[in-house]
Amino acid sequence: MWFIYKSDNPNSLVKRILLSFLVLTGCSPSVTTTHQKTDTKNTRPGWLSAKPQTDSYYVGIGHSTKDGTNNYVQEAKKSALEDLVSEIKVNISSTSVLTSIDENKEFHDKYEQMIQTTAADEIEEFEAVDSWEDDRNYWVYYRLSKQRYLEIKEQQKRDAVKLALDFFTKAKQSERTNNSIQALAFYYQGFRAVEKYLAEPITITFEGKDIILTNEIYASMQALLDNIQLTATPPKINLNRRVAQSMMSVMVKAIERTSKAALGDLPLKAAFDKGFGDVYPNYKTDPDGQAKILLTKIGSRDLEQTVGVNVNLLEFAGANPSPIFALISSKMTVPKTSILLEVQRPQVYVTAVEKNFGTVKSNMQVTNKIKNFLANQGFEFTEQKDKAELWLDVTTDSEKGSVSGSIYITYVTSVIRVSTAKENKEIYATTLDRIKGYSLDYDRASQEAYNKALEVLDKEKMPELLNAILQ
Repeated sequence: MWFIYKSDNPNSLVKRILLSFLVLTGCSPSVTTTHQKTDTKNTRPGWLSAKPQTDSYYVGIGHSTKDGTNNYVQEAKKSALEDLVSEIKVNISSTSVLTSIDENKEFHDKYEQMIQTTAADEIEEFEAVDSWEDDRNYWVYYRLSKQRYLEIKEQQKRDAVKLALDFFTKAKQSERTNNSIQALAFYYQGFRAVEKYLAEPITITFEGKDIILTNEIYASMQALLDNIQLTATPPKINLNRRVAQSMMSVMVKAIERTSKAALGDLPLKAAFDKGFGDVYPNYKTDPDGQAKILLTKIGSRDLEQTVGVNVNLLEFAGANPSPIFALISSKMTVPKTSILLEVQRPQVYVTAVEKNFGTVKSNMQVTNKIKNFLANQGFEFTEQKDKAELWLDVTTDSEKGSVSGSIYITYVTSVIRVSTAKENKEIYATTLDRIKGYSLDYDRASQEAYNKALEVLDKEKMPELLNAILQ
């Protein structure tokens, strides 16, 4: 019920309204506001002081620094997982393939490190136990159940063995149909499936016989490789230091030792074993088992050099071979043949004139510098142009410049040309233009300019010259 109060006094009306408002609000339920308390001490947890030790879990503690630009939470997580995985040790069995091929334990540690690196990316079902941070740092505490980890790994191992056995069976079938290259490819696929379990013996029954699968895959691959023979034709070639002018090639043929059948589609790799130069590295044999090995440049001055050609095992792994396969394949004995290179040194005919202010010098500094450089790079010199392959021509002179007080200035200009001796076809040409020298008289200033010209030769021109000659 509403009551209307009339009054002639406006101020009295306002007072009554205010009084009514106060009465009403005074009768309303009370409202209180609570504030959540903040722990200002931010006490460091005990797991930061001492890493928890437990028989039930692998434990990882990760840390990252807050620098304002990084994702410190992800960095700490990665660090914790790596720490956790470091607790998982690889026990290498005495009957495993690793022991059979690595008696001196040459790369046991490498293998274990690779396994741990891949495990950090593949680990599952770990728990985030706790985290702690201050203004500049962030820590995280992870753990992984040892029992659950074992269950997961055993299931993964069963799946891997099943897949490897399938490829192993296909490889044996390919061998029986005399398809060695396909068999090698299947063996690799089987190896890839179980490469994380090379440290342990995986015993299975195959065709009524108990075998250790990883050992058998390795041994089968090696047996196939031992049955491959590579031969080079010709096994020895004579070639000029400037081989690029006449692109040399050698044929390499691959056959099976037992059947003498040609092996097509076999990946090969060529590289210098002694000396150095440019040889095209990767090949595959044609249906006749042949590949043409191309030599495009000899970089060494050695008179005898060798190029080795061998089966490229990593090619069976495709574009991205696993580090583990690369490691194990390095222990395999692969078929190889060598090509002996008997290198002939190019003969150089030299003409030169070097002057001081128009007068011929007795000491040809620029010319001798170039000759010494070429001699060290495997070139020889002849005084008979008709027997030469290259013609080097050097023209150098100095000129007087100005005098400033007691300082005399001179300039040296040198023109250097290299041509083919028979066709007179220019290969390289350069000019050292007005190299400046100064001293107390013109003769010494000229010598200073010559010395500076030799420095320019050393740093810039002679590497250019050699590269042009050997192109």
